[in-house]
Amino acid sequence: MHAATRSAFLMILAVLATAGPAASARAAGGITWTPCPDDTTARCGTLSVPVDWADPSSGRIGVAVARRPATDPAHRIGTLVVNPGGPGESGVDFALGTFFSAALRSRFDLVGFDPRGVGRSHPVICSRALVEAAPSPLITSRQQYGAVVAYNRRLAADCRTRTGPLYGHVDTLSVVRDLDALRSALGEERISFYGASYGTVLGEQYADRFPGRVRAVVLDSVLDHGAAVGDVLGTGASAAQDAFDQFVAWCARDRACALHGRDVRGLWAGLLARAAAGTLRDPFAAGRPVSVFGLLNVAFSSFYAPQWHSLAYYMKEAGAPAPRTASVPGRPHAFPAIMCADWDLPISGYSALVRTLRVLRGRAPQMMVSPLLLTAAVGCLGRDTPPANPQRPLRPAATPVLVLGTRHDPATPYRWARRVAVRLGPAARLVTYRGSGHIAYGRSDCLIGVVDHFLFTGRTPAAGTACPAVPPSPFGVGT
Repeated sequence: MHAATRSAFLMILAVLATAGPAASARAAGGITWTPCPDDTTARCGTLSVPVDWADPSSGRIGVAVARRPATDPAHRIGTLVVNPGGPGESGVDFALGTFFSAALRSRFDLVGFDPRGVGRSHPVICSRALVEAAPSPLITSRQQYGAVVAYNRRLAADCRTRTGPLYGHVDTLSVVRDLDALRSALGEERISFYGASYGTVLGEQYADRFPGRVRAVVLDSVLDHGAAVGDVLGTGASAAQDAFDQFVAWCARDRACALHGRDVRGLWAGLLARAAAGTLRDPFAAGRPVSVFGLLNVAFSSFYAPQWHSLAYYMKEAGAPAPRTASVPGRPHAFPAIMCADWDLPISGYSALVRTLRVLRGRAPQMMVSPLLLTAAVGCLGRDTPPANPQRPLRPAATPVLVLGTRHDPATPYRWARRVAVRLGPAARLVTYRGSGHIAYGRSDCLIGVVDHFLFTGRTPAAGTACPAVPPSPFGVGT
C-alpha cells in the first residue's frame, strides 16, 4: 500500500474507532442521525427497508428510529432495542420516554423504532368514518354476522387503497427483518431486546430467526404465538374475568373504592342491562350511548394500570354528559392489518361463533369475553388473504430469555407466560409479579432490579423468582 494511502486509511480507522456506534451506524447502514425534534439529547433517523423482503424491487419505505445514547459511555454494555407492543404503538416514543430506570439508561444505548405500518413508519391509514362505524364483535344474529364479514372486507379494501402496497406486508416476520437491518445499521454484532405485550411476539420471532444476533431478551407480558383460536379466546376471557374479580375484591376491602359496601356485581349487571337496552350513557361523552361491548371495554381498559378507582367512579357516575370530539377523514389504524397478518383465528360461520361466545360466557360471567382478543378474531372474519405469519410452536431459545408474567394480567394471561417460558427451555426463566395489571417492569423496585440485573449480566435469576404486589393507587400505579 502507498504510504500516503496507508496513512489516510489508518486515519479513517482511528476516526471510526473514536467516534463510537453512531458513526459506525452511518457508515454501515446509511442512517443519518440528527437531534430528535422532541428531545435534542437523543438522535433520530430513518432506516430504508424493502416493502416486501421477498421482492427487493417492490419499492422501499422509511422506518423511523430513535437512539438515546448511554449516559455513562465509559461503562456502556451495548444497544438495547425496545418495543412497546400494541400492535400499533410507537417504539420511537417509547425509547425517548422515561419508562426505563436511570441505571439501565446509563449502561445501554436505548433504541426504538416505529414498526412498518405504525406511527412515523408509513402508517396504515383507513377512513375514520369507516373505522368509527365498526360493528360490535358481540354478534347475536346471522344478519349481524354477514354484516361484519362485509364490513371487514370494506375496511381492508379502504385501508389497502389509502396505505398502498405496504398494507400487505405489515406482519411481524417482516418487522423481524427490519430489526435485523437496524442491528446491522447500528454496527452491532449482537443486540439486547426488551419487548412489552405485542412486542414479545417480535422478541420471540427475532430470537428464533437470528439466535446468534441477540445477547439477552426480556419478554414482558407475553403473547403465546403458538396458541390456537380456542386457547386465544378462552384463556383471554378467563384472564379478563380474573381481572374483574380482583377489582371486586379490592372494592370489598378498601374504603377508597367509590362502591365500597355495595353489590358491585349486581351494579355491573344492571349497567350491562341498560347498555343492552340502549339507555346507558357515557359519563364522559355528551349524550353518547354505551353499548354492551363498549362497557366491557371501559372495564377491560381500566384493568391495565389498573385504574380501579376510576372504574368504580365510572360505574357510580355513569350517565353524566361531556363534550364530544370532532372527526377527521383519515386515521392510523394498524391493529387489524397486523393481527390478521400474524394470527390464524378461524371461526367457521355464525353457528360456530355462537357456540364460542356461549363457552366464553361460561368462563367469564361478568366480562363475557376478552374485548381485545374477540375484536382481533372477529375483525379477521371474511378476510380473503391468509395470514403471512400464522402461529407456530416456539423452539427452545439459544440465548438467555427473561419472561415476565403478571399473575392477574387482563390482556396477556399469566398462563401464556408460564407456557412460553417452558417452551423456550433451559435458557429461559419465568419471573412472576404477584399483582394485577398489564406490563410488569416499572411496577416496583423488585421488578426493576430483576430486569436490570439480567440485562447487565445476561444471567437469568433463580427459578421461582417472584415480586410481591404493590398496593393500589388512585393514579393506577401498583397492585
